[in-house]
Amino acid sequence: MEPGCGNALSARKVEYLKYIFETGGTVRTTTIASAFSVDPSTITKTLGELSGAGYIRHVPYHGVSLTDDGARYAAFLVKRHRILSLMLVRNGLPPEEACSEASRFESRVSKRAVDRICHFMGHPRQGVCGEITHDDDCLEPVAGVSR
Repeated sequence: MEPGCGNALSARKVEYLKYIFETGGTVRTTTIASAFSVDPSTITKTLGELSGAGYIRHVPYHGVSLTDDGARYAAFLVKRHRILSLMLVRNGLPPEEACSEASRFESRVSKRAVDRICHFMGHPRQGVCGEITHDDDCLEPVAGVSR
């Protein structure tokens, strides 16, 4: 997984990883192309780049699935979006607007910041857009800080 902000990938690649993660298993490239309204050749090129980066396994004419690294990274990307969206809802934004706003800035928020925000929110299990899962780093007590 990317150690810092998780912004080494373009927003589109992040969305593809999250889509594959949330879909689960193997996903056909044509399904991804249709979901994002893009040309299949564009998807194939981008998935090749994600494969080269070690995030997915791409078997031509069969589909793509996440590698272990890809699954960990995608889980973080989904969690980050859900934590930030929930934080915005808890601060007065309507859910749809919170989701949209979180998408605008989430790529700049580090894992460390997400884990701290999650800690201060009481490690919520449910976000605006779905279940929130927690890793061991997130559940570690924050030294010198209480909720």
